[in-house]
Amino acid sequence: MTTETDQGQPCLPGGLIPLEQWTSPEVSVHKTLSVWFTDILDQLREGITPEGLAFESLDGLPALSAKKLQKYAPEPGAEPLAEALNEQLEALRQSGVHNRQVSFLVAPPFSGVAEALLTMQRRVITPPENLLMSEQDVVGWWDEQLGGDDWVLPELADFWLRHRSGLNLLKEFFARVALDNAGNGVVGCSSWCWQFWLRYLPELHVGPITLAPLTGERLTQWLHYLAAEKSGRPLTARMTHDGLYVLPAQAEDPKTKYSGFCQDLANLARGNRGVTHAIWQRTLRAKPEEETGQDDDEENPVDGPKCWVVPLHQLSLPSVPHGSGLQAGFVLHALLMHNGLTAEQLEWVTGSAARELTLTLARFIRADVILQDETTGVYRLTPLGYPSVRKYLQSKGFPVDGF
Repeated sequence: MTTETDQGQPCLPGGLIPLEQWTSPEVSVHKTLSVWFTDILDQLREGITPEGLAFESLDGLPALSAKKLQKYAPEPGAEPLAEALNEQLEALRQSGVHNRQVSFLVAPPFSGVAEALLTMQRRVITPPENLLMSEQDVVGWWDEQLGGDDWVLPELADFWLRHRSGLNLLKEFFARVALDNAGNGVVGCSSWCWQFWLRYLPELHVGPITLAPLTGERLTQWLHYLAAEKSGRPLTARMTHDGLYVLPAQAEDPKTKYSGFCQDLANLARGNRGVTHAIWQRTLRAKPEEETGQDDDEENPVDGPKCWVVPLHQLSLPSVPHGSGLQAGFVLHALLMHNGLTAEQLEWVTGSAARELTLTLARFIRADVILQDETTGVYRLTPLGYPSVRKYLQSKGFPVDGF
């Protein structure tokens, strides 16, 4: 029996669910068949024209301008998500599904949970500068942080290092939570950080919840919401190769034929909000006559804004460079477990020599798999590179998250 909460909030389709109910979206039937017959079709494509072809292929259209991209596929807002999370948590409490003083929101990278929690009307707990505190020091530190009013801890992965002296902060924190001695709080936690601590503390039982995965239907609704919220009008998006519709979520004409694109995208990204959004932006195209720099209202006063979508198989997404050894895997795994690290911190947790580490990081940056924050110096994965990294780590035998 599902305990999925209200599905009516467009910024959080599917609501919140207990962590154990999460499942990866299924691939579309069209995608499954296309994998089987790709080789045959490739051989026939040059000499045979599909019967009844009535749509001129628009493959090769230019990408959307930055202005149009932010209008048609804007970045999801943190505040609306925070409001939705609050409402969903309250709904889970009212239904009896969730009754803990400290709520753990576990989500895969790029889900936007940490950014949303930062905007909640709660006191924000930030990590100390020194993550290698002694057991005695962490007791006093948590005494100061957890006393008093309601609090929020946006990202648990920022509070530890996989180092002999870097576990104390979270060991003390989990002990207090287990004893109901942590006050009233909300905790955001990366799925990779959660995976490590669940193995390290197998008796840890805190009733974690998570965002429902973006299935094909939910993804369609979400992309429709993002575009309409920004431009004020529904976006029409069609495939470049066959003209089938991707958006709007509900067409006025019941005979409108829809593509299985959103279901396939949801499957490729494993229902991950940030990854699906990044790939969605990469797929959007415009006809030259539509890319005039004018406002959409001037371009399409009747039909509204529209754009085109290239098939997923035509995209070239970043991938882990060939020949990356096991040490490279340790670097990528550490970045995921800790939600990003500086070069110095990577040396601590991986045991890599500084020169070797510099070369590895530079190689990953050139491949668009990771990037470095110019202000903090922290290295993090890119959403477009994440699917490749997860597959690479899994193939090398690293423990991966459940998402």
